[in-house]
Amino acid sequence: MSLLELNEVKVHFPVRRGVFFDRLVGHVYAVDGVSLTIEAGQTYGLVGESGCGKTTLGRAVLRLNDITSGQVVFDGTDLAALPAEEMRRSRRRLQMVFQDPLGSLNPRQNIESILAEGMAAHGIGADRAERRARIVEVLEKVGLPADALSRYPHEFSGGQRQRIGIARALVLEPDLIICDEPVSALDVSIQAQVINLLEELQDSLGLTYLVIAHDLAVVRHISDVIGVMYLGALVEEAPSDQLYAEPRHPYTRALMSAVPVPDPEVEDTRERILLQGDLPSPANPPTGCRFHTRCPWRQPERCDTERPALVELADGHRVACHYAAEIADGTLRPTRELAERILPEDEPIGAPATTGADEADEPEGAAGTAPVEAG
Repeated sequence: MSLLELNEVKVHFPVRRGVFFDRLVGHVYAVDGVSLTIEAGQTYGLVGESGCGKTTLGRAVLRLNDITSGQVVFDGTDLAALPAEEMRRSRRRLQMVFQDPLGSLNPRQNIESILAEGMAAHGIGADRAERRARIVEVLEKVGLPADALSRYPHEFSGGQRQRIGIARALVLEPDLIICDEPVSALDVSIQAQVINLLEELQDSLGLTYLVIAHDLAVVRHISDVIGVMYLGALVEEAPSDQLYAEPRHPYTRALMSAVPVPDPEVEDTRERILLQGDLPSPANPPTGCRFHTRCPWRQPERCDTERPALVELADGHRVACHYAAEIADGTLRPTRELAERILPEDEPIGAPATTGADEADEPEGAAGTAPVEAG
């Protein structure tokens, strides 16, 4: 049985307006039907553009955000259905490392107080001396000295503060740790130290990670399986090496093409996909495929009206695209207006995927191009 299983999880935030009368005028569809599975001891990487719903999904697992519908099954128990007090007790086994290491630590508490607070809330340690011994042990594991106990968060560097955040999670002996952009606020050299620390702790303690990030290099280094999110939905999922070697969804292909290559000759000649327009608003997502307003391979007859299901194309490789197989084998070509930017100069464009009438139906603002954020 999987350690964590999400079934059609949705997180919708209500939009209200009015001065005298509070009227519900719509919803922000931050997470809209995500299903995934994480095995014990596995590292699952979740990537996507800013605003795609990655962090909201991670917080929903801990029920820090209310779940609109769906199931969050952790070790056989549906967390979405638990009463508040039972959920509070369950959080000992699920912990989170937040993106901002300074903002997630109380500046008025010293490190011993910060780490002991959760232990006292969950009844870990018979007295203060026993809790202090446990805290010193965990601090040693994350590479911090015992004299850090009496110091305050502002006295540490960014990397040290992130280690404190990891230690705060570890003192509760969790089974699953959700790492929300754990290294994005750190220097490159410190990033490597924190990532290596997470791997060492996983090997020694048997931890399971859900790593949320937009840095594709970091996710590839640490993850066993990677899921790609776009506008609140999972569009592709595959083992790490397989996803990087053969991305199937058009959005994943665009993300991979945005990753810089350290070889100047390769960088100048490789495929580069520039997407049209901006990320649509999650308060008014497109009908059909969420990505069709920016997709170079868009087919209006189906993409604009029918939302694709996440189906398995190969062993462990799931893709939410109507034409993933046709794009992979080259039988479906990019639209003519984008082909010159996507295809090599010596490769024929072939028949356009859309007609002039289709181009006239493009949403307002889609004529410009903007590169994808890749961390």
